[in-house]
Amino acid sequence: MNLDLVKIVGVSAAGKSTLVAGLRRLGYNARPVAQEHSQVPDMWQRIRPPSWLIFLDVDLTAQGKRRPDVSWNELWRRTELKRLRHARSHADIVIDTSHLSQEGVLNQAVDFLRVNSVQAAPGPLEELPRTGSVWHQE
Repeated sequence: MNLDLVKIVGVSAAGKSTLVAGLRRLGYNARPVAQEHSQVPDMWQRIRPPSWLIFLDVDLTAQGKRRPDVSWNELWRRTELKRLRHARSHADIVIDTSHLSQEGVLNQAVDFLRVNSVQAAPGPLEELPRTGSVWHQE
């Protein structure tokens, strides 16, 4: 089965790995892109350009709750957003995860993919290694 590639890009602690894991459990060919760490504006499309690009955003408060081990600040956020500008401008959907649960983010992404008739495998796809940290709900 040749499934559309769905790439997930966004700021640190926005939930990229969590969303990828959820989509793969549902059979979608989803992969994370660590674009926020790259100085290459179009890195997200250089190796295996995606059929679909989902951009995740998150505010400073939510970043701090999700990753209390990191000192987030507005300067770093602006740096990441600058690095992500190209990807965000090409995203098929932007989801602000700041006030959403993991399930809420997954539901928005799945609704978008279903509306656009993106095919999923009949069962879960192999898990990928997580990047960043695991987003624990309170």
